[in-house]
Amino acid sequence: MANVTIKPITRLLVANRGEIARRIFRTARDMGIVTIAVYADGDSNAPFVEEADVAIALNGRTARETYLDINKILNACQSTGADAVHPGYGFLSENEEFANAVDSMGITWVGPPPSAIGQMGDKLSAKKLMIEAGVPTLPALEMSGDSDVEAAANEIGYPVLVKASAGGGGRGMRIVDDPSGLHAAIEGAKREAGAAFGDDTVFLERWLTSSRHVEIQILGDNYGNLVYLFERECSIQRRHQKIIEEAPSTAVSDKLRKTMGQAAISAAKKIGYASAGTVEFLVAGDEFWFLEVNTRLQVEHPITEEITGLDLVREQLRLAEGDELGYDQKSLSINGHSIEARLYAENPARNFLPAPGTVTVWKPSDLVRVDSGVEAGSQVSVEFDSMIAKVISTGRTRREATSKLARALESFEIQGITNNRDFLVNTLRTPEWLAGDTTTDFIERVNPARVREPTELEIHEGVIAAALSAQLTRRANAKVLTHIQTGWRNSLMPPERSIYDCGDTELNVEYRSKRDQTFTFSVNDTAYTVLIIQSQGDDLELRVNDRRMTFSVSRFGSTHYVHGPYGDLALTERSRFVIPGEEELAGGLTAPMPGKVLSTVVGIGDSVEKGDLLVIMEAMKMEHRIFSPVSGEVIELFVQEGDQVDKDAVLVDIKEAEAA
Repeated sequence: MANVTIKPITRLLVANRGEIARRIFRTARDMGIVTIAVYADGDSNAPFVEEADVAIALNGRTARETYLDINKILNACQSTGADAVHPGYGFLSENEEFANAVDSMGITWVGPPPSAIGQMGDKLSAKKLMIEAGVPTLPALEMSGDSDVEAAANEIGYPVLVKASAGGGGRGMRIVDDPSGLHAAIEGAKREAGAAFGDDTVFLERWLTSSRHVEIQILGDNYGNLVYLFERECSIQRRHQKIIEEAPSTAVSDKLRKTMGQAAISAAKKIGYASAGTVEFLVAGDEFWFLEVNTRLQVEHPITEEITGLDLVREQLRLAEGDELGYDQKSLSINGHSIEARLYAENPARNFLPAPGTVTVWKPSDLVRVDSGVEAGSQVSVEFDSMIAKVISTGRTRREATSKLARALESFEIQGITNNRDFLVNTLRTPEWLAGDTTTDFIERVNPARVREPTELEIHEGVIAAALSAQLTRRANAKVLTHIQTGWRNSLMPPERSIYDCGDTELNVEYRSKRDQTFTFSVNDTAYTVLIIQSQGDDLELRVNDRRMTFSVSRFGSTHYVHGPYGDLALTERSRFVIPGEEELAGGLTAPMPGKVLSTVVGIGDSVEKGDLLVIMEAMKMEHRIFSPVSGEVIELFVQEGDQVDKDAVLVDIKEAEAA
């Protein structure tokens, strides 16, 4: 029995933001701990700030000015009397200097020993340690200023992965298929890694085109006790960022699970690990190779919680206080199947470009667990990661968990911000997903539909709900004749008329009230008979012909957000009058999202070919390259390096070359 010394945590500062800050606060409150938030300027009204017992402004806008500023975080600890710091994931969570600084102040660090962070913080050094520990690894070579990158890539063999040595989350990573793109990939990865982690060291690693990304959750105390909490599969990725994870993996047998688990424990013992952590592997058949150790809590930790019954944040806090683990490997088991889908503010139809903005409607499904960083009215900033929530379903079987998650996502009301919800649903309903065929090339190979295409009938029913909701609102706000039913007329009058747009679809709507309390509707000359069964707040129950359905309708200006049985629609009601000044600007290539201009590649007078690189932008901690859609001549350049631009801002004006 170890000599256990308990140092209770009473005031916990979370050096993070958004979803993970709220998640940690939830467990801390349950344990009777005071919660302390720190926040950037753009997060001042964020839910995690409002939910904390104490909140400290970091007085800055960007990550470097706030959540990556060690001195500001330490000052916040001093001013609030925090006796513990939880770093969450990302930002300073794997920063050895920060962990040491917290320890030196006599404040409890909720995480592994700083020495373990340091050993794993450099992925190249980590690989060498894993080789010593007998863990299989892929070949890799560091790229320094005097490296012969072509020779290194040839030695490893194409395709190669350019990878940041620090950090994670898919940032600073590029796949290179042939020598022509090698130098650009290295430069881009270095820029992105430097901006996200403050360290632009990169290396080349062998890339396995079709494999599985499987990680082992480990947990240990400060007395040498270690267990593994089985595996998570995280193969469904875009831009090397996970979007759907599941536990357990369909590709891992009991034998392979035990072998990988023992390898993860060997890796943890090699570096003297304690607290929660993850050892990541690539898996192909019965073979596996070490990728990295994440010395922190992972984004996808909820699915492990669901199948083991353990609260990993509670375990972290308990172990940081000095408790022993209290259980061994034999006492742990897998119960059921759990799947997590990450909701991002991004546009799958535009190659998953970030789509910051304002969440106008946010009504999560009650079928599943939802860990979110937003509420209705929240701003999703260009300054930070675009993930807004994690939706987690658990079932007795994988198929049950899949069906529950897909349906929960469909019934989740998310409006006002472009997001990947429909893409997630489409992915979960592909035959390949259902069969467990989930390798890392899944999105490219299977190519699930990027958006949901509503049927004509669904659009018609949605616009009927929008029109009647508006009618009921007008009736409720009437100042005279308030006892008269909505739509009633005492003479034969022309029908009510309006025009709506749903994407590129124009909807001409006509309707009138009948004496039997029904409405006759015409939508683009298709007739419907409609009865309002009941209405309460935003909810409207209708019978449209012989179909009885419930809709939720929210209106913001001329836009009506309708949530029906199959998902969301956004309908814009046209004004009956032309509003001056609404003409669109002509010409020019525009910014696909708000962001910062990192560099301009062309100048006025340059000739460009279709597909040539024009501008490199940064948004939501990722780098985005803007290419020319046509061949021609650059006649105007409206931005320069360092400019902050809004979505749809004109960047470059190109005079298209005349056809030969």
